[in-house]
Formats: sequence, C-alpha cells, structure tokens
Amino acid sequence: MDTKVLSSGIRYSNLPESYVRPESERPRLSEVAECENIPVIDLGCEDRSHIVHQIYLACMYYGFFQVINHGVSQEAVERMLQVAQDFFGLPVEEKLKLYSDDPSKTVRLSTSFNFNKEKVHNWRDYLRLHCYPLDKYVPEWPSNPPSFKEIVSHYCAEVRELGYRLQELISESLGLEKDYIKNVLGEQGQHMAVNYYPPCPEPELTYGLPGHTDPNALTILLQELQVAGLQVLKDGRWVAVNPHPNAFVINIGDQLQALSNGRYKSVWHRAVVNADKARMSVASFLCPYDHALISPAKPLTEDGYGAVYRDFTYAEYYSKFWSRNLDQEHCLELFENK
Repeated sequence: MDTKVLSSGIRYSNLPESYVRPESERPRLSEVAECENIPVIDLGCEDRSHIVHQIYLACMYYGFFQVINHGVSQEAVERMLQVAQDFFGLPVEEKLKLYSDDPSKTVRLSTSFNFNKEKVHNWRDYLRLHCYPLDKYVPEWPSNPPSFKEIVSHYCAEVRELGYRLQELISESLGLEKDYIKNVLGEQGQHMAVNYYPPCPEPELTYGLPGHTDPNALTILLQELQVAGLQVLKDGRWVAVNPHPNAFVINIGDQLQALSNGRYKSVWHRAVVNADKARMSVASFLCPYDHALISPAKPLTEDGYGAVYRDFTYAEYYSKFWSRNLDQEHCLELFENK
C-alpha cells in the first residue's frame, strides 16, 4: 500500500495480503444472525426503579444495551456524524498531518489497531481524541473542517453527562449507592474514536476490528443508521447489533466488570466491514483517572463471594492492554486472584 491510511480515495479491487486473516480467524459472516432481543432502555421513563431493573438485566445477561430518550440532542448527533464524514473526506495529505503510530498521543489519526505490532491489519482508519477537560485538549484538535472543534466539543459534553447518568443507574442496579462508581473512578478521562471503515473488496476475509473487550469503564457508541457492522458475542455465538433509530449502544468495559466482582461482563464485540458502503461510528469512552484504585466493591465480595480480581490502578491496566494484540485473551484475566 502506498499510503499510510485506507481513506485515501483509492478503491481496492482485492484485499491486500496484510489484511487477510488466517482461515480459522475469519468472521464467517453467513453464520451470524441478527440479535433479536437486544435490550432497548427508555431513559425517559418516569419510573427510575424500572430503568434500574432493566439495566440490571441487560448488564447481567448481555453486557450491553441500547438507550433511547437519552438526553443527547438529535442535532448534536447529526452534526457529529456529518463533521466526521467531512473529516475523512479531506484530501489525504491534509489528514496525514495528524497521523501517528504512538498510542500515547492525545490527538492522532491512525489505522488498524496497533499497526507496527500486528501480524494482520484491520480494515479501519480512526481519529483518536482526548476529550476531557475540553479546554486542555480542544486546541490540539483538527482545525479542518473549520466547524470540527465546536461541533465535537458540544457532542462530547452531552455524551459525558449521559455517561455519568448511566454510571449512577449501573451503581444502583448493583445495590450500591448511586455515586459509588463515580467516586471510585475519580476525575474520569474521556476519549473518542471516530472510526471510518471504507468499502472492502472482500469483507469475509478481514475485520474492521476483531473481537475484543474495552479496557475502560463505559463505552457509548454512536452508529450511523445506514450501514450495520457491530457484532457482539452472546452465549458463545456472534450476533449482529443493528442500529436502532436515535439510540446509543452502551457497553460495559473491563473496569466495571472488575468493580462488579465479575457479575457484569465486559462484552466481547467486533466490527465487520461492507463490500459496497463505507461505515462510520463514533465511540466515546469514559475512563478512570490513572491512579484510580480498581477493586471489587466490598458489598459484592460478601455472602461467600471472594474478590475475583486483585486491586490495580487504571494506569497499570491500560499499559498492559496496549502492550498486547487486540484479540489476545482477556486482559482482565491477568488481574484475577488465583
């Protein structure tokens, strides 16, 4: 490949060799069914105890759910998706000003997952942004498109509020004080990955992202309605999570699995690609502050349950996560009490 990114305007007629997965690791798209009964939770419901119970069921049995009437304005969502498309539509030399392989950079355009360490690459470009505190990071963000900073910062602020609200509901669903999770996680970081999956000549041979769990606490995913691509592992089988109008997909990350003493599972998920159409998604991640001490909540280790995981800091966890391949065994297993 002549360019560092896939969003170069080149339309490939064959999948480059470095993207072809071994036979045993391919997505087997024909075997993937649509997930029929994904929990869709209406956050506009006036009965809080009903919402809490729905979240409990979703986290226990799925590890993910969709939310509607979530408080993020439709205008903010539509403008976010449009400016993301405008960014990836820029001339390649303009985008490459932001290109970096260094995962510690707070603003970077990159491709695949960890391009220099992988044997096989993923059919994805992404713009990774640190988003909190906004006044610290926004000056580093792209100035092109001209409206990018204003639109994305507004979207980030609304999504952060939604994340806090969800953390309260998840705390209550575990039988904890509503501020328990927020207090443990401290002054949470917020990151964003604006994902662009170009049309792919042979989608059955590769991934946009292979199966993985998220290393953070909570992920709030915006999918565009037109092109599906998200799949999750449910009861040992991959199922498709098709976009629901005006909804976000929420998934439990590794830190909440640890805090819940393993009751709530960090969901394995992956992105597949499309032969005819590009797909865009925007993932927002809420993360503990680096020195947050993550350990199972005391009330959840009583009644004969010991602590499944040892105490660790988020910084320790995150460095382990980035030192591995994305689709290796679950990073959280390295922190289990043996």
